[in-house]
Amino acid sequence: MTLIKSISGIRGTIGGATGDTLNPLDIVKFTSAYATFIPRKAGKIVVGRDGRISGPMVRDVVCGTLVGMGFDVIDIGYASTPTTELAVRMSGADGGVIITASHNPRQWNALKLLNSEGEFLTAFDGQCVLEIAEKEDFNYTEVDKLGHVTVDNSFDDRHIQSVVDLRLVDVEAIRKARFTVCVDSINSVGGIILPKLLERLGVGYTFLNRDVTGDFAHNPEPLEKNLQGIMKEMSTGKYNLGIVVDPDVDRLAFICEDGKMFGEEYTLVSVADYVLSQTPGNTVSNLSSTRALRDITKKRGGKYTAAAVGEVNVTTKMKKVNAVIGGEGNGGVIYPESHYGRDALVGIALFLTSLAKKGCKVSELRSQFPDYQIAKNRIDLTPETDVDAILVKVKEMFAKDPEAQVNDIDGVKIDFPDRWVHLRKSNTEPIIRVYSEAATMEAADELGKKLMQVVYDMQ
Repeated sequence: MTLIKSISGIRGTIGGATGDTLNPLDIVKFTSAYATFIPRKAGKIVVGRDGRISGPMVRDVVCGTLVGMGFDVIDIGYASTPTTELAVRMSGADGGVIITASHNPRQWNALKLLNSEGEFLTAFDGQCVLEIAEKEDFNYTEVDKLGHVTVDNSFDDRHIQSVVDLRLVDVEAIRKARFTVCVDSINSVGGIILPKLLERLGVGYTFLNRDVTGDFAHNPEPLEKNLQGIMKEMSTGKYNLGIVVDPDVDRLAFICEDGKMFGEEYTLVSVADYVLSQTPGNTVSNLSSTRALRDITKKRGGKYTAAAVGEVNVTTKMKKVNAVIGGEGNGGVIYPESHYGRDALVGIALFLTSLAKKGCKVSELRSQFPDYQIAKNRIDLTPETDVDAILVKVKEMFAKDPEAQVNDIDGVKIDFPDRWVHLRKSNTEPIIRVYSEAATMEAADELGKKLMQVVYDMQ
């Protein structure tokens, strides 16, 4: 059983001992700490959740705790992460709690905490919440000042309206293209909001795993090994595009018309290329993302900057360099003209606009971008694993290599002229992520496995 407290929120498995899992007592503690920390102006907090089986239990505990702290709760029910982020801003709330463990399997859930802008708490603010939680010095309100819960189901439609209103989304061009798509919404909230979006865009659709049961039909992380069902369906040749989202609809992957992966890393690359063609400027992605974004940004006359992994790290860097678009190589598109958050709906609308205007097949669009291959490996952590010592050892290995550039702002990344490898402790799982990129998958995997052996030798 696991409880992880990080920049990505409070995340854990359901069931087990207190302090070790995401259980009712710990949910109360961290929700109380958040309510103690968040500046109170409107006295309102938005709560939304994905389709997980544990969602109703976690929601009831979160809402009850916020009411006990004197906040009014706007319960928006089943909602994607970007919908909840926008709902905070649209409702003028003080903050928001998103109940989702994103790409984690069904036994996980999490509390993602938002500020009044509908953006994730900074690392500093998140640390403040954790410190308040550890002290457990909470002051609950008296009976006459208890908050109230209001249910508001309008935000899906308001989110979709904000997407179709974006300047670079051309609804008429998409309608004229008469696209037909296949969507895997992995038994969560994508099965509710994405049909509405596609109908507004005039796109025909077929859904796999649409029912919101929380009993995911396959591992919910949108990686090729988990997507054999939709890839097989796409290979029938009946569709222009395959669309895959994770349970909270902030990650987005595409599948070509022939059933082959477009490449999760290339979601952001393709959307950014379209945006840069219309709005020249700078871009940002995290250290574990493909070099292809750097290449197309340079080609379009902009400047590329890398940030530490974690959505708030990317958005902070985007604001600093005035980026017109950014995100993460895991399929996360962040478009500031909409909001500073990963948003699959925005990514879908921009991608379809680009595809419609270019009049090409998805596979043809993919061939227009620099071709890199990323190997994504992992090392499971044990209580005895000394992650800091491992990272120091790796850094020392390459410190004197004249071809290697070492970056240690988030784990250790070693950049070579024609390849790179990045080791870092995950924010969302008890693992070390080992990502490596090269011209071929074989070369990328070889580089990653070399670094993994260093870790194994130290255990």
